Amino acid sequence: MVALLAFALLLAPAAPFSALRPVPAAPAVGKRFPAAPAHEPRSAVALRAEEGGGTPGAYAQGGFNAAGEPPIKIQGFSLAKAFLAAGVAITGASLFQFFTSSGGGSESSIGFIYGIPILLIGCSLQYAELEPVDVKYVGSEDRLEALFEAKANEALKKIREDVTRHRYGDEAHLDTTTKALGLVPPGLGYPQLQYIELEDVDGELAYTLVFESKLTPFTDWAEEKRVAKYATYFGPGVTSEVLKVDPEKRLVGIKLVTTSE
Repeated sequence: MVALLAFALLLAPAAPFSALRPVPAAPAVGKRFPAAPAHEPRSAVALRAEEGGGTPGAYAQGGFNAAGEPPIKIQGFSLAKAFLAAGVAITGASLFQFFTSSGGGSESSIGFIYGIPILLIGCSLQYAELEPVDVKYVGSEDRLEALFEAKANEALKKIREDVTRHRYGDEAHLDTTTKALGLVPPGLGYPQLQYIELEDVDGELAYTLVFESKLTPFTDWAEEKRVAKYATYFGPGVTSEVLKVDPEKRLVGIKLVTTSE
């Protein structure tokens, strides 16, 4: 019981998060455009908002909101589930102590003071949590991982690192990126990243970001000038293409292929 209370003191200062989840609707379906060549190199963490100037967008890293990179990165670990487990354990132990001791006991009172708030924080985090996305492989996983390490630029590596861990307080993975690229209709929700797909294309790495796009029409994704922008934003050293992955499920992919030049 004492150990649980000590754990509570460490966790109690954390604040709850909240996130609003938009209700999706069906988009229009358009055609696929051919691959576009890479343009001028860009920083891995800087994305230009729109052509013609304006304030640059920022590729948001980290697990807490889209404002920047947190001091501690948590990979393969759900903070929400940790708080829920701690809250349940402390509250349960307090209840047991209360009902089994004649006077209730001071430890049970302290347990309630910390256990219930921790449980509520865990519920808030669970509501605001974005699950990590999967990485799928078209071919041998080991060979494609080696190709990824050899060919992927800094932007592609940072994106993978970012979206394969839990995030809190964001509406979607890569939300600032899709907004900077003009893929978020005004007043509507964000495309939801489903997975990353890696493939070997003639010795080059094909890196496809697959989104569920129920609110953004495919024609917006496949607009010729916007397709050309993808190579700039996710570059340097890549070409870009838009794929209609699954029309029924409204899945669209941004396929980026590395170049040896």
